[in-house]
Amino acid sequence: MKILPILLMVLFLGLGAHPNYKEPIDAKGLNNIDNPKNIILMIGDGMGITQISAGMYSGQGKMALESFPVIGLHKSYAANNLITDSAAGATAFACGVKTYNGAIGVDEDTTRVQSILEEAENNGLATGLVSTSTIVHATPASFIAHIESRQRYEEIAAQFLDTEIDFFVGGGKKFFDRRTIDERNLYSELEGNGYVVSDSFKSDFSGRGLDFSRNYAFFTADNNPLPYSEGRNYLVNATRVAPEFLKVHSEEKGFFLMIEGSQISLGGQENDRDYIVSEMKEFNIAIQAAFDFAKKDGETLLVVTANHETGGFSINPGSQQDSIIAGFTSGNQTGSMIPVFAYGPKSEIFAGIYENTAIHSKMRLALGFAESGGKTTK
Repeated sequence: MKILPILLMVLFLGLGAHPNYKEPIDAKGLNNIDNPKNIILMIGDGMGITQISAGMYSGQGKMALESFPVIGLHKSYAANNLITDSAAGATAFACGVKTYNGAIGVDEDTTRVQSILEEAENNGLATGLVSTSTIVHATPASFIAHIESRQRYEEIAAQFLDTEIDFFVGGGKKFFDRRTIDERNLYSELEGNGYVVSDSFKSDFSGRGLDFSRNYAFFTADNNPLPYSEGRNYLVNATRVAPEFLKVHSEEKGFFLMIEGSQISLGGQENDRDYIVSEMKEFNIAIQAAFDFAKKDGETLLVVTANHETGGFSINPGSQQDSIIAGFTSGNQTGSMIPVFAYGPKSEIFAGIYENTAIHSKMRLALGFAESGGKTTK
């Protein structure tokens, strides 16, 4: 009977470990008593477990998400429906409230709720949004606007002038400079407010030459940008440039940045396997770029999740890594729980199963924001 305790001790000490065993936890990403200075939240719109799996198998290589030491699950349902849409899902992340489908930055009673981006701005942090949809689409809009319906794009665009966001990249230029509800030219108004405004974000943009004292607005399309497979390719470089810019721009006070891979969901809506895999390929490269920044920086918490799964996507029998046989149950959002991946200071608080609104409260806790608002002294 004395053999068993000895054997257990040997296994515990790792002397009997498999030769290919690698320690799965990066100590730098866990149990760090310090709060992060910065947060990068990456949202793969429509990205469930199967979308991640298809991206991994089709690429026949390691996904960036496999390097994250902390994994959790969030419950994605909306206040009025077991199936959330992007507006209610992103509002849960941004504002910490369950709301009805279609709502942007408001609760069930249509009362405005401060977003974490606005709270960060109010406390001197730099802020940014990057999206492969229009910048006024549901997910980015939920971090900066407050409106009863996600379809009111021109009204959402006007609210970009109400918060001094420091850096944003996405489509939707026409909602700023060719408006039908009023005669305002928000493109010109941004310039008048000191922004550097451009109608492109080139694929080879390195960030060299940026004036770190200025705010930047980059419009990548008149309406929605093209799919990645048809030539859209700014997300990766935007993901590389934005954190570096915001880190300097913040004057060491920290930053909050949301980056959305928007069109994974469109692939699910169209029940198009190749569309999903292509968008996952780009999003994976962007995740790796953000991970590399966070690892080098040491003061950045990186969180990757999705607002919902789209399409009821499955990988069916007979599939091979180079020929996935896809199945779909829907052309809309579905109600499965959604994975959450975290790396960096305070990443451990994202382990477990929790409501989607907890993403908001966990980010606020990580940044040291007080319960009554504001930022605690570190």
